[in-house]
Amino acid sequence: MARKKTAIEHFLSFNWHRKRFGARRLAKSPKNLASLKTTLVLGDEAIQTRGSEKTLERHLHNLRNEFVGQSELVFHHAKLIVLIRREYRTRQTFGEFKELWNEHADFLCQHLNIRWLISACDTFADHDPDFAISNLALATSMFVNTIKIYESERFITDTQGSVVQEDRVQLLQTELVPLFEGLSCFTVGTDDTLRNMRWRLDRAFASHPVGLILKTIYDRIQTNDTAFRRFKSQHRRDRTSWW
Repeated sequence: MARKKTAIEHFLSFNWHRKRFGARRLAKSPKNLASLKTTLVLGDEAIQTRGSEKTLERHLHNLRNEFVGQSELVFHHAKLIVLIRREYRTRQTFGEFKELWNEHADFLCQHLNIRWLISACDTFADHDPDFAISNLALATSMFVNTIKIYESERFITDTQGSVVQEDRVQLLQTELVPLFEGLSCFTVGTDDTLRNMRWRLDRAFASHPVGLILKTIYDRIQTNDTAFRRFKSQHRRDRTSWW
């Protein structure tokens, strides 16, 4: 597995310096963040970015286009993440990032998509000195990346249109169907595993803005096209529901 570069390797890298060039000018933060909530990013059409531009100015320009029609505050949030990842005054910028979440977590969770909620979690995981917070953020990121892996596999194997075989659903009501390493299939329709997991998650949901991010993502995966929603549609026992 490839290793991360050391600090001295970064410092000696021309590309590392190029990716941070102009950061002092571009990093200026507005003094009144609340006013950004009601100010929209202007532009013709929102276009999601893919990949990273070498120059910071160009990357932020492209990123701004992604948020056309949305609040300036969510673009400001994305800009802070970019600056942190490019290691511009990391401690100070992460401090601004934490302050933003402490003051505007409800707004950010309401307006950010899952992609940017996970980017926020990755930032907390990388930089928050509180291990409880960084580990919760890492767990949230792992949760979404696991969903992303199997949904990507559904795409590359062209199984999105697969039909549920009801005889197998019924089989799971009476028999243990092994998977691997002692794991077995869910008893689809009645299983209490996800409900019990939800009860454990409730404490994390209330613990920190990262907990609110996790709750926001958890709620959304019950309505987006994921295995959680598909299993939800098969569930028939109210007392073991997990949503």
